[in-house]
Amino acid sequence: MAGVYLHIPFCHQACVYCDFHFSTLERDRKAMPAALLKELDLRSDYLNQRKLDTIYFGGGTPSVLNPKTLQSIIDGLKKYYTWDTSAEITIEANPDDLDEEFFKALKDTEVNRLSIGIQSFKDEDLKLMNRAHSAEESRACLKLAAKYGFSNLSIDLIYGLPNQSDTDWLQQLHFLKDFNLGHFSAYALTVEEKTVLDHWVRSGKVKLEEEASARHFQLLQEFAAKEAYEHYELSNFAKPKHRAVHNHSYWEGKSYLGLGPSAHSYNGEARHWNISNNTLYLKAMEAGDLQLEQEDLSMVDRYNEWLMVSLRLEEGLKLADLERFDKKLQDHFWKEFQRQESLANLKQNSGRIYIPADKRFYSDGIASDLFFIKD
Repeated sequence: MAGVYLHIPFCHQACVYCDFHFSTLERDRKAMPAALLKELDLRSDYLNQRKLDTIYFGGGTPSVLNPKTLQSIIDGLKKYYTWDTSAEITIEANPDDLDEEFFKALKDTEVNRLSIGIQSFKDEDLKLMNRAHSAEESRACLKLAAKYGFSNLSIDLIYGLPNQSDTDWLQQLHFLKDFNLGHFSAYALTVEEKTVLDHWVRSGKVKLEEEASARHFQLLQEFAAKEAYEHYELSNFAKPKHRAVHNHSYWEGKSYLGLGPSAHSYNGEARHWNISNNTLYLKAMEAGDLQLEQEDLSMVDRYNEWLMVSLRLEEGLKLADLERFDKKLQDHFWKEFQRQESLANLKQNSGRIYIPADKRFYSDGIASDLFFIKD
């Protein structure tokens, strides 16, 4: 499996706070497609495979590019790669970008999946999170998606919000039934530094409670089981045959090529990433000058990442994969596994080790307890 990830670094919220970003957005938006294709040309040998399973436009608000431009980038990829008609081609989008004109034009592209940043169907929640769209725009874009034949959709929802009752959260989940969505992601609220919400939390104006988030996670699990969603990854839920192929390749440690400012790539041995500044990235591509940073992953790095990612999956990790690591790491793993098993945090079955359903809210912490920490 191979995938290409195109990082489109435009975000409506950034325009609210950063005049520089606002003033250069239009110029950058026009220059970005050519820059992405230039980088593709410079890095055409990064992936060994020439056949793609996924193409993903994400990382900001790719929908600020019109569908015709998105298709021109897809066409540019065809110079180096092939893919079947079944390949997953996804675009991330915000609800307020997805009007009828956009959907009409998107029908003429090869994009066949949308990941929509809804986060909540309640206006009070959206205001708290400083989102640009309204609850009505969220519902409207999903109706338009159905109207124009886009059935492969994913949305994201946030739980653990201040003052979010169990009833409020269940109401959010029931909107999934109303729109017959095949895939969704659900995340506990995280507070970014230097945001309004961060200030409110620090000042005591709002309070976040882990107990409430854990309870919401349990309600989420119960809803998913009742409605036949597979809880296949810690934060991701899918009806049969609707798993996110692109994201699953990350979780399985597959190689991928990332193009654009801040985009990360992985070839199995090292990670590479681009400079984050839009203007500097565009200038570098105009000059044909790749400015990649690199992190070579040691065996310990790969071991710890394997644990963190694999134990987020419902099926857990494959014990056969443990043999990729040296005896010191294998001995460490079994020692820590026995301790976690005694606490009922881990179970073993059919060549796999996994976190049982009642402990999955704490998956990241359980995985980190198995890490090998260098002296």
